[in-house]
Amino acid sequence: MDATSHSFRKMNGLGNDFVVIDRRTDGLALPIDTVRAIADRATGIGCDQLIALDPSSEADVFMRIWNADGGEVAACGNAARCVAAVVATELGRPTVTIETKDQVLGAYAGADGAVTIDMGEPRLRWDEIPLAEEFHDTSGIELQAGPIDAPVMHSPGVVSMGNPHAIFFVEDVDVIKLDLIGSMLERHPLFPERANISIAQVLSPAHLLLRTWERGVGLTRACGTAACASAVAAVRRGLTDRKVTVTLPGGDLAIEWREDDGHVLMTGPYALDFEGTLPGEVFDTGEAQGV
Repeated sequence: MDATSHSFRKMNGLGNDFVVIDRRTDGLALPIDTVRAIADRATGIGCDQLIALDPSSEADVFMRIWNADGGEVAACGNAARCVAAVVATELGRPTVTIETKDQVLGAYAGADGAVTIDMGEPRLRWDEIPLAEEFHDTSGIELQAGPIDAPVMHSPGVVSMGNPHAIFFVEDVDVIKLDLIGSMLERHPLFPERANISIAQVLSPAHLLLRTWERGVGLTRACGTAACASAVAAVRRGLTDRKVTVTLPGGDLAIEWREDDGHVLMTGPYALDFEGTLPGEVFDTGEAQGV
């Protein structure tokens, strides 16, 4: 490996996939165009998110996250499980901490391959999510898709898990054209930072079926923060218990919104797909708009 190349891990959580680059020793610059080039599924490695591991003075590692379109975001639950597994192996202990742009996450990597992340408390105030206008009750806001007199879906619950989510509860997730509706609603003026758009179907008080359009990515096989947000939104509407299984196209996550401290716990698997080396020319693309 020459001086300008860099190793990476390709990992996934339920099919939500990542390129993970460790830059704790070299501070490698990652301009926006480089992020896009790596994430490109036709000409790059291909991923939903690019993850960088940085040094942290507050936790065992700092996790930075970019969506495939090059936009940096503050949260990714599935990536947190992958990072927790890597760091736990390095440190030789199951309990680790991960710093993100806005909080420190606790994690436990079990011997069975499942990882639990304490995602902290959901943010429910309109200005914390954020929304562009005030809503007193964010468990169901005034927003719909489709004709005014016969909307396809309406009144989503909105929640931030470090990133904004709008969750529409529907009778059948399979009849909703989420690829069309999600791309439209992601950039709705109500969401100044854009939003992840999900449709959820209640199968029982302990089971949700979920599909998500992820901002800056598109349809995804799994979104950990969306699973957390949907569970919170369902509890607020009286639709489920505080412990639920959330079934996504890529598999199941166990979500608990604890009553005693308000924290959301997410448990699920991770996988290391392969390891490789990125050539130096990848890092010479674009303007240095990221770090």
